[in-house]
Amino acid sequence: MNFALILFTLLLFTGAVALVDAVWLGRHRKKDAREPWWVEYPKSFFPVILIVFILRSFLFEPFKIPSGSMIPTLVIGDFILVNKFTYGIRLPIVNKKIVDISRPQRGDVMVFRYPEDPSLDYIKRVVGLPGDTIAYVNKSLYINGVEAPRKPLPDYLHQERISYSRQYQEQTGAVEHAILIDEDAPATVPFVRQFPLRDNCNYNNEGVTCKVPDGNYFLMGDNRDNSADSRVWGFVPEENIVGRAFFIWFNFGDLKRFGRFQ
Repeated sequence: MNFALILFTLLLFTGAVALVDAVWLGRHRKKDAREPWWVEYPKSFFPVILIVFILRSFLFEPFKIPSGSMIPTLVIGDFILVNKFTYGIRLPIVNKKIVDISRPQRGDVMVFRYPEDPSLDYIKRVVGLPGDTIAYVNKSLYINGVEAPRKPLPDYLHQERISYSRQYQEQTGAVEHAILIDEDAPATVPFVRQFPLRDNCNYNNEGVTCKVPDGNYFLMGDNRDNSADSRVWGFVPEENIVGRAFFIWFNFGDLKRFGRFQ
């Protein structure tokens, strides 16, 4: 469901009714006559829809985390806010950038339109920028030939399946964040797709190495062995970017997660 398109359609409809009433219907209505419901309701909703549309399209948009690919940073059920203008102002619906403000940085948690189905929004962490060489070999991350620093943390307990994963604090760019590694999972990348520019990647039994093309980004989930990401379905083009996730504002299952984010 394209909520932005639905909201835009409602905005056009209610705005058109309000305009027609101001220009023509209102002038032909008797002075003491009450507005018909089909005029009153759209006129009442128009300013509300306009405010929501502007906020959601250009400033902040709420998302709900549907999967565990970003555990432990984000867990299933987290409601997050996404900054829509961090990387530039884009026209709603068509998602075309009209004002360039900044570019994604390594370590950013980014929401983007899934390359294989742009109607779906995904969230992962930016690991590789255009021109970078990214290698994920034997479960270690290398950026331009340099291994990303990491240090062990206490094992992470998965409440939903009562099991543990190895937890590390990794530094991606200037950002330090937690990642999970399942030692019994293979280093190979399973179910690799035939994605655009796949020739930029080399797969083997130890993992994958990719040269990030211009205008594209390489993203990975923090739950490294339980994330289908750029290792599987390829690069994220610039035009697919939605915004940078920055704040957890609610989780029905754990109220203490409010505001927590890395």
